[in-house]
Amino acid sequence: MESKVIFLDIDGTLTLPGQNEPPKSAIRAIKKARERGHYVFLCTGRSYGMLLPLLKYDFDGIIASAGSYVEYQNEVLVNCPVTEEKKHLAMETLKENGIFRTVECMDGSYTDEEFKDFLRAHSHEGNNSELLRWREQIEQSLNVFPMKEYKGQPVYKIIVVCSSQAQLKKPREVLEDDFVFSISGQDEYGFINGELINKRFHKGKALRLMCGHLGIPISESIAFGDSINDKEMLEIAGLSICMENGQEQVKKIADEVCPSVLEDGIWHAFFKHKLIEN
Repeated sequence: MESKVIFLDIDGTLTLPGQNEPPKSAIRAIKKARERGHYVFLCTGRSYGMLLPLLKYDFDGIIASAGSYVEYQNEVLVNCPVTEEKKHLAMETLKENGIFRTVECMDGSYTDEEFKDFLRAHSHEGNNSELLRWREQIEQSLNVFPMKEYKGQPVYKIIVVCSSQAQLKKPREVLEDDFVFSISGQDEYGFINGELINKRFHKGKALRLMCGHLGIPISESIAFGDSINDKEMLEIAGLSICMENGQEQVKKIADEVCPSVLEDGIWHAFFKHKLIEN
């Protein structure tokens, strides 16, 4: 069988969102696929610092920060943070419009504490107390620190949270020439979540770059994802697979849907497409 190049999103695909431990079946499937000569890459929106706990498992390389940092077997192929000018403009514009920010850097991420202050002050409303607990767990497991500890390190991506689409109107006008706004609708907690990604990069471009580096046609690539920030990767891959727990709009983009993270979806899809044997 010819070698395939497999790209795995992390949160919601390889692991539950915000967690660092894949199902044992997924770990076994990755190991067996690599033993059969296939290449397996992490392809994530997470920054390098946020994915470090997963590197105890063997991968051929990583695509981090939605494609603006790329490694193959410890060789850095792409390392392009946002320019200082664009970073400053984005940070100020988002703050002026009441949008909570998390900046992702190589060593970890830094987040506006005001969002948690807001949740604490309104903990009696809706699911705010549940969201606060979830945020605190995420920050602890993914090396996320308070914004006051940010010392100006290069930024690869900016996460945003706000309460209405109207808050994003002005930032879009000011920033859309330089950033892709990958924004989800209101979540179960009533907030809008999204990412500002350097327009020069996305997961799909990184997929294309890696296939070219390996000398393997894109038609021999397989991409797994679950959310809208996987869109370009799924559109470009030879075969695109969305997790059953993924967003409905992403399932429409993908060629097929596999079982969820908790139902050993990665293993089932690897077996179905003969990347591994039973």
